[in-house]
Amino acid sequence: MKIVATPEGGARVWKVSIDTGGWVEQNQLFEEILLAIGGEIFTRSVDEFVQEVEAYRGHYLRGEGPIFALYETVRAITDAQARERRYPTPTEIALIEGVRRRTFVMFEEELQRAGDPGADPSLGQQA
Repeated sequence: MKIVATPEGGARVWKVSIDTGGWVEQNQLFEEILLAIGGEIFTRSVDEFVQEVEAYRGHYLRGEGPIFALYETVRAITDAQARERRYPTPTEIALIEGVRRRTFVMFEEELQRAGDPGADPSLGQQA
């Protein structure tokens, strides 16, 4: 989830959809997030947010095209680590993080072109 300030001084809450990877407005969760009522509320840096959103999208979404090919690349690396029962190397970590920053921007740009009001590719460029 992300909270985004509005030009009027308010805020909008957006949750990533497990079905589409797009953003669903969930303003009713603002108070729960603000007061950490649910117990699973964490603050993330922009880079951590981008990495987590893309890990989520890469895990749950399937499709065709360059974004999904990059998700498959990351999946192949992480599957190899699991098979070999080892931690990722520094090179693998850097590769995965770079791919996820790239796919975040690509995915968000596609969402923006499709009219998703929660899309913000600039977050991936800040990370």
